[in-house]
Amino acid sequence: MANTTVSQDEINKAVWGACDSFRGVVDPSIYKDFVLTLLFLKYISDVWRDREEHYQAEYGDSPELITEMMKNERFVLPESASFYVLHKRRHEPGNGERIDKALHAIEEANINKLRDVFQDISFNSNKLGDEAQKNDILRHILEDFAKGELDLRPSRVGKLDIIGNAYEFLIKNFAATSGKKAGEFYTPPEVSELIAELVAPQEGDEICDPACGSGSLLMKCGRQIQAATGSRKYALFGQEAIGSTWALAKMNMFLHGEDNHRIEWGDTIRNPKLLDGDDRLRHFDVVVANPPFSLEKWGHEKADGDRFARFRRGIPPKTKGDYAFILHMIETLKPGTGRMGVVVPHGVLFRGAAEGKIRKKLIEENLLDAVIGLPEKLFYGTGIPAAILVFRRKKTDKTNKTDSSILFIDASREYKDGKNQNFLEESHIAKVVETYTARESVDKYAYLATPEEIAENDFNLNIPRYVDTFEEEEEIDLEAVRAERETLKAELVNLEVEMDGYLKELGYGS
Repeated sequence: MANTTVSQDEINKAVWGACDSFRGVVDPSIYKDFVLTLLFLKYISDVWRDREEHYQAEYGDSPELITEMMKNERFVLPESASFYVLHKRRHEPGNGERIDKALHAIEEANINKLRDVFQDISFNSNKLGDEAQKNDILRHILEDFAKGELDLRPSRVGKLDIIGNAYEFLIKNFAATSGKKAGEFYTPPEVSELIAELVAPQEGDEICDPACGSGSLLMKCGRQIQAATGSRKYALFGQEAIGSTWALAKMNMFLHGEDNHRIEWGDTIRNPKLLDGDDRLRHFDVVVANPPFSLEKWGHEKADGDRFARFRRGIPPKTKGDYAFILHMIETLKPGTGRMGVVVPHGVLFRGAAEGKIRKKLIEENLLDAVIGLPEKLFYGTGIPAAILVFRRKKTDKTNKTDSSILFIDASREYKDGKNQNFLEESHIAKVVETYTARESVDKYAYLATPEEIAENDFNLNIPRYVDTFEEEEEIDLEAVRAERETLKAELVNLEVEMDGYLKELGYGS
C-alpha cells in the first residue's frame, strides 16, 4: 500500500468501527480490553514491518545484517507473534489460542517492559461465547484491523502520538458509553493538561501518579517537558489498583515511547509499592492524581497502624477516602521541590469532623497553595463539579519570600458546552494558569486569601466564601415597561380588529 498520510479522525473512526464485531454480543466493559490490546498488537506489528522495509531498502542483499539491525529496535517482535501471521490464519480454528500465544511471546521477548501486562486478558476466554462464535468474532476483528485505514506504519502515520491519541479516543468513548466504571480510569485530556501546567514539571523531575489509571496524566506531564526542552530527561512513576487498567497504562507507556517509567499494580493506600531502598515511601518532585471520588472502602480499618505514618494528621472517614489519597500524596513530596495537583469533589473543601481537622492542619502547615473550581459535567460518570487542589512543600511569593496565602479561582463558568459533556478549551486553561501564576485577586474570578481570612471562615475552603461571582441585575425602568405595555395593548387591539375583518370575509362574522 502507498505511504499516503492518514488523519487522526480516520484512524479513530476505523478503530471505533472495529468495535462493531463485538457489539450486541459482548458487553463494552469486556470488549474494550480486547480492542485496545489488538490495537497495541497491530501498531507494533506495523512499526516492526516499517523498520524491516527500511532496512531491506538499505541492506537488501544482506539478510543477516538486517536481522542484526532489527535487534537494536525499541522492542522485539517474534515472527510468529506478528498481527499479519494471525490475520493470515484467521479462517482456521483456534484464533483465540493463537492470539494469546502471540501476546505471551511478545511479553517474553520484551520482559523488562511488558512483564505480566497480558496476564489479565485471554482471547480464548468463554466471555466471547462458544468456540464457533468466538472464532468468528475474532476473525472479523482481525479483518477489521487489517483494513487499509488501519495501516499504522510510522512512514504513513507520521507521528507516534497519533497512536496514543487513538488510545485516548477509545478510552474516552468507552468511558462515555460505560458510565462511572469506565470513567474511573479516564481523566479528560484538557483536565490533565491543566493540572500539568499548574505543577509545571521540569527537566530532571521525578513525577508520580498514585492512582494513574491509563497513565494519561503522567504522560501529559512528560510531554510538557518535551515541548519545553526537547528532552526526555525525566522519570514517570505510577500505581494502579485495577489489573486491566494497569495493563492499559503499561501498553500506553510503551506506545508513547515512555521507557523511563515504573508503573506498579496494587492498592496505593493499603499497599503502596513505590518505595525507596530503605522501604520508605519514595519522594517525588511532582505528584498528580485524579483519584476515585469519595471511595467507600479505602482501607480505614488499617489506617491507624499505617507504618508510613501517612494519617498522623487524622484518619479520614470510613466511607470517604478523598483525604486518604491527599495525605498519601503529601507524604511523597520532596521537601524542597515537591508540588502536587489533585482532583477532588467539592465536599473535600468544606466537610467537617475528621476531614475538617485534617484540612485545618494542612492549611496551618502552609502546604495548600491554590483551590480551583472546575465546571460541572467535565468527568465521565458524574455530573458534579470538581476542584483542583494545588499543594507545595515550599511556598514563595514573587520576591521569593514565604507565602502563606491561598489563591481561590472560580473557573466553574469557563467551559464549552457539549451535548452531554462539558469541555475546557485552550483559552479556559490559559486563563486559569495565568491567574495562578500572577497570584493576584481578579474581580468575580479569583481571590488571594490571607491565613487570617481562612481562619475566620473556620478553615472552610468553599470557593463562594472567597470569590464573589454575584452579578447585580440591571435596574428595571418601570416607566419604560409601562410605556411598552401600552404600546403592546394598542397593537393587540389593532390585531383583533384585523382578525374580525378576516373572519367576516370568510362568513364567520356576525
